[in-house]
Amino acid sequence: MLKKRIIPCLDLKDGTTVKGVNFLNLTSAGDPIELAKRYARQGADELVLLDITATVENRSTLLSLIENISREVYIPITVGGGISSLSHVRALLKAGADKISVNSSAVKRPELVRELSEEFGSQCIVVAVDTKSSEGTHYVHVKGGREATTIQTLDWVKTVEALGAGEILLTSMDADGTKAGFDLHITREVALQVNLPVIASGGAGEIAHFSELFTTTRATGALAASVFHFDQIPLPTLKQSLKQQNLPIR
Repeated sequence: MLKKRIIPCLDLKDGTTVKGVNFLNLTSAGDPIELAKRYARQGADELVLLDITATVENRSTLLSLIENISREVYIPITVGGGISSLSHVRALLKAGADKISVNSSAVKRPELVRELSEEFGSQCIVVAVDTKSSEGTHYVHVKGGREATTIQTLDWVKTVEALGAGEILLTSMDADGTKAGFDLHITREVALQVNLPVIASGGAGEIAHFSELFTTTRATGALAASVFHFDQIPLPTLKQSLKQQNLPIR
């Protein structure tokens, strides 16, 4: 059995950490390098860094930030945002990323997933899926959640698995930032559709939400942001609590 991972997420905009609710109303959440160092000290299993407004202008900013963070922490780092080519991935891996995450670019051209997997290995290719429910069916959203597609989420995760994805990062836009709990329904359904590790994101507000996720779905990772950034759930306390519940925590 894969051990469960606790993964802080740093949403980056112009080189600083931000957080919103339902992908909107972004506010500052602190310096990304200091946050990364704190999470590494506290026992985070991995870090996810998402450049949520990625553009050509701040690409160099992101690369230098990855270099600085990778010099300071020694846990796996996944980087996403605006990645659309082998050269982008090569530069990020060289800067210190361990895995990369693609979303909009993969939806636009699914063959990108196969190309990246063949070039760099599926173990470092994460497909991020921003999902939102509409009339009972979940659909993939792109461009930082701003644009809906007609692609059904359950179909999409099977497609990217066949193309060579190594992992799914599933973010429920409905739950994002609400602190009302992970979207267990869609997480459960996605994890049953694929034979890949699934990281659940969106909705964490208390320790019980993590327990619920790991006991009622096959998710192997739980990603959260604001509850960690603002120390509402201290990472050591969370991990100790989950271990006391006999959950297979790293």
